Amino acid sequence: MTKGSPLKLLLSFSIPLFIGNLFQQLYSMVDTIVVGRFVGVNALAAVGSTSGFSFMVVGFAQGLAAGFAVIVSQRYGAKDGEAMRKAYAMSILCSFACSIVIAALFGALSMPLLRLISTPENIIADANSYIMVIYLGIGTAIFYNLFSSILRAVGDSRSPVIFLLISSVLNIVLDLFFVIVVPLGCSGVAIATIIAQGISALLSYIYIRVRFPMFHLSKDDWRLDPRLCVRLMRIGIPGAVQFSVCAIGVIIVQSAINGFGSDTVAAYSVGGKIENLVTQFFPAIGMGISTFAGQNLGAGNLRRIRQGFRTSFAIMVVGAAVSFLVIRAAAVPFSYIFMDPETTDPAIIEQATVYARTISWFFIPLGMIFIYRTGTQGLGSGIIPMISSILELICRAIAVFTLPLALGYIGICLSSPVAWIVAGFTLPFCYMSLMRRIERNAGRAYLH
Repeated sequence: MTKGSPLKLLLSFSIPLFIGNLFQQLYSMVDTIVVGRFVGVNALAAVGSTSGFSFMVVGFAQGLAAGFAVIVSQRYGAKDGEAMRKAYAMSILCSFACSIVIAALFGALSMPLLRLISTPENIIADANSYIMVIYLGIGTAIFYNLFSSILRAVGDSRSPVIFLLISSVLNIVLDLFFVIVVPLGCSGVAIATIIAQGISALLSYIYIRVRFPMFHLSKDDWRLDPRLCVRLMRIGIPGAVQFSVCAIGVIIVQSAINGFGSDTVAAYSVGGKIENLVTQFFPAIGMGISTFAGQNLGAGNLRRIRQGFRTSFAIMVVGAAVSFLVIRAAAVPFSYIFMDPETTDPAIIEQATVYARTISWFFIPLGMIFIYRTGTQGLGSGIIPMISSILELICRAIAVFTLPLALGYIGICLSSPVAWIVAGFTLPFCYMSLMRRIERNAGRAYLH
């Protein structure tokens, strides 16, 4: 990432990551499709009603892993192998500790949290059975994201896609097995997801050991370094919290949706799956600029960092336009993938389509969030992403408690775009301020 055309580097890095993100979406999409087709609309609504909590813990895992990998990326760019291996080892230890804490905390709070957001009584039992499995198996998501982030930190964005493809196929097979052959319902698709993620994490770890000798760890590397662990958590926790804060916003919206009944919950869930599917290029280019910025910061190439951000912004605008056109053309057929058209109320399809088409007008500010929030994290800032996420949460909460009063369901659909606009157009100014501070500190000094 420190030499060559930023456009070619960012595209060659981000496109495989984009493909991987699409396959990662298959985890939750296949869960939804299988329960919607083979169990029923209420089961679909049950899985959909947990989306905010699932996003919270899985997003926490993604943010944590991406934050841990920032130091590895910087040390790789600085060609400091010893410090890089130490950061890798401490990242594994910190990930293990976080897995235990998250599983214990959210496992104990599962049902109270579902009741807190007024989950309809006819779906709450299935919702709890699904999300409880996700909580208890969160370690598989944390370690998969950690090893994938480490690979991306050293410029390999292709290998995680291969492992994810394998586990995605396995997830589909296991979903069908645990729902049709062994009729476990909603908990069955969650079990399938955890097993598939665990295999993906294992394959990634084995590949790192075989393919990258620079990550062979000695006993000294495993010796606990509290100061380094604190630094890893200082970067990783804000990144994880930013996902969790965003998830709280999603949960607030879900609470408002729950008041409309289980059919609307199902429609909103389907609309959200369509959104996630067509916007996966944004986190991919965000991870691309994060790695690009981290490596070039480590190498002291500050001018090149600015060039990379400008390039990633242009790529994002093109991606937003393509995503908009896809949703406008394919929202209805996408919706029917999740439900049986012969037995599903057409009103559910209509609501899902309205949501998808409404949010499609606001993809550019959403893309800006991913570029500047993830990019500033790659520059070593944990505060900017966290503050931005809190701002997004506040705006989403205000919108969801005001707009539906005047606009009904459309007000719910607009609550996220309002937050995207405020956060998306604030972040570039934060990025420019951070770059000026880095330049004053001569780049390399900022690392320490």
